Amino acid sequence: MPETDSPAPGRTPEKPKRSTARRITFLVGIGLILAGLGLLGYVAWQLWGTNWVSKRHQREITTNLQEDWAAGEGCDTYCPHGKASALIRIPKFGQKYVVPVIEGTSQDILARGYGHFEDTAAAGQVGNYALAAHRVTHGEPLRRMPELRPGDKVIVETRKFTYTYVLDTDPNKLVIPFTGTWVLDAIPRNPDGGPQPKQVKGQKLITLTTCSEIFHTDNRMIAFGHLVDTVRKTKLAPVNP
Repeated sequence: MPETDSPAPGRTPEKPKRSTARRITFLVGIGLILAGLGLLGYVAWQLWGTNWVSKRHQREITTNLQEDWAAGEGCDTYCPHGKASALIRIPKFGQKYVVPVIEGTSQDILARGYGHFEDTAAAGQVGNYALAAHRVTHGEPLRRMPELRPGDKVIVETRKFTYTYVLDTDPNKLVIPFTGTWVLDAIPRNPDGGPQPKQVKGQKLITLTTCSEIFHTDNRMIAFGHLVDTVRKTKLAPVNP
């Protein structure tokens, strides 16, 4: 009879050994799955987690700032780096929209509200009150920036005054590289001849800057406006819940 590979009676067939290549492929697959889960977790944190944390900080800073003002405390025309100096309201974004302004523009500051560029004018003063804020993640104060149009109001509340600015330019019509620091000048002059404020000395301007796209980009969307009204505060606005 011909020989066969059948095992002898009473013996269990041996399982074929898993090759080294198959083990490596299996481990690589597991690694890719874990990496994918980690990436999804990171994205979820950036899109939702940072917003939750930042909005909580914004509420705390807003409440503390209003309480300081009510007690006659807090800085006025000059505030040190890292300190909250004002509150921003943009009626087009809804009645509940209020975000603190903090002196400086570091990542830590922008995670807590608007950042006020150093060496630009203070709110309500002659020159350019230049602000930056995130469009996505970290509270996303300017997520709806593309909806703004000339004529929309930006209300800036400080310890003693409430300033009302009106936008003059459409943010969708001015997108520049992050290196375009000319927008921070006292009277910004567009080197490409595009949108810019009126080239008149003594103006009280405001500049809003944010990312030009929802996700990471090195370009910035810009809107310019000018001061139209100044009201000295006689009583404190109610603390937001």
